[in-house]
Amino acid sequence: MVAEESGPGAQNSPYQLRRKSLPKRTVCPTKTNMEGASTSTTDNFGHRPKRPRVSGKCQDLPAAPAEQYLQEKLPDEVVLKIFSYLLEQDLCRAACVCKRFSELANDPILWKRLYMEVFEYTRPMMHPEAGKFYQINPEEYEQPNPWKESFQQLYKGAHVKPGFAEHFYSNPARYKGRDNMFDALGGGQEPHFDGLIFVHSGIYTDEWIYIESPITMIGAAPGKVAEKVIIENTRDSTFVFMEGSEDAYVGYMTIRFNPDDKSAQHHNAHHCLEITVNCSPIIDHCIIRSTCTVGSAVCVSGQGACPTIKHCNISDCENVGLYITDHAQGIYEDNEISNNALAGIWVKNHGNPIIRRNHIHHGRDVGVFTFDHGMGYFESCNIHRNRIAGFEVKAYANPTVVRCEIHHGQTGGIYVHEKGRGQFIENKIYANNFAGVWITSNSDPTIRGNAIFNGNQGGVYIFGDGRGLIEGNDIYGNALAGIQIRTNSCPIVRHNKIHDGQHGGIYVFNWAIFSID
Repeated sequence: MVAEESGPGAQNSPYQLRRKSLPKRTVCPTKTNMEGASTSTTDNFGHRPKRPRVSGKCQDLPAAPAEQYLQEKLPDEVVLKIFSYLLEQDLCRAACVCKRFSELANDPILWKRLYMEVFEYTRPMMHPEAGKFYQINPEEYEQPNPWKESFQQLYKGAHVKPGFAEHFYSNPARYKGRDNMFDALGGGQEPHFDGLIFVHSGIYTDEWIYIESPITMIGAAPGKVAEKVIIENTRDSTFVFMEGSEDAYVGYMTIRFNPDDKSAQHHNAHHCLEITVNCSPIIDHCIIRSTCTVGSAVCVSGQGACPTIKHCNISDCENVGLYITDHAQGIYEDNEISNNALAGIWVKNHGNPIIRRNHIHHGRDVGVFTFDHGMGYFESCNIHRNRIAGFEVKAYANPTVVRCEIHHGQTGGIYVHEKGRGQFIENKIYANNFAGVWITSNSDPTIRGNAIFNGNQGGVYIFGDGRGLIEGNDIYGNALAGIQIRTNSCPIVRHNKIHDGQHGGIYVFNWAIFSID
């Protein structure tokens, strides 16, 4: 009776299916049509039918006309216009569709637009490894799409972007994947972010930032980044690095300490940057300013305080620029230190920094001042046009100064006094208003292999119980004597070349005693 049924339901009869021929174009069988073909002519003999064998791989079907047009024939300009409306996650998904989409989705213009929207940089900021950031000129980069490469390197960072929350919550679908952006830096509380934090354009006032973990905090803005991201405090130190911040990084921003009462004594302990014991952060490409008339702009203090401060501008401060004390160390390279009210750099109490290629100039006091057992290694620095000496050594300080230029000081070049020591080797000391080197009051430095020339007074002036080794120097073209020794001074002078001076070569008087070779 079943075989005699007719109508639509009859098409589901196994007898009807048995009479159908196989289709010419095979497709991947589904569970439904596999079950519908569960009988065959072998049923008459009591055997189960053989199931069709399926390889598990589907034959590619011809693309639908619309799909084919979209993938193959739609002009590049139109596809790029469509892609320009996508955010980074959707653009990456579109790149997986086909080879053509992959090539178009890698277009540098698309990624530049996305990059500048997220990070604001007008040049790609490369981040190849921890603690290292630098901007590049995209036209000179060896890879075809530096915008995308930088995006991938920076993408996991969190963002502090004023006003972003309002845009995000008004249209969360539009900003899918960008929920790692915040309105405020810390809201007056200590931030506890781990990892990479971008601080976008704006002025963040009265922020207390105490760092005790290896976070990375970097400014994000168009053009000159550091000038547009400003973090300041009016009551306490702006940044404080504490134990636990060994590998922290802060870069590309302006850091200010701007108190209302600029001369209050309690501000002597407040700074733009305060780096304490047992931490070694990296401070990179920052502008550091302090309007406080006491203390210092940057203070590095304590055993194990060992930062790397590089490419920073520590200028126009109303106090000391950089202060290193109490056994602190650190590496300070390629910084601009100028127009500070007190010394550009103070090194005190067994501080022992490495200071290379710094430009220390136009200070309203001395350029570098080492005192009270301060030490340090100074190499290839340009120290000039400071109001007092370019380099002052006092009270058992013992720095090593190598291959620096110390010139055009408004008083002397190097001033060693009150039992100061130090090694000054292979420097150029020239065009200072007073003597190139002053040694007095029981001081005992080594002056070796320097060129001391064109001074407006003498070359080396030793007086008031001065000591020292003056050896192998080229001393010439000075207005007064090449070497002047007086008042109970007793240096060792040997193997120097003293010539072409406008006055005498060596001038000795007032009970001076010296050894000459």
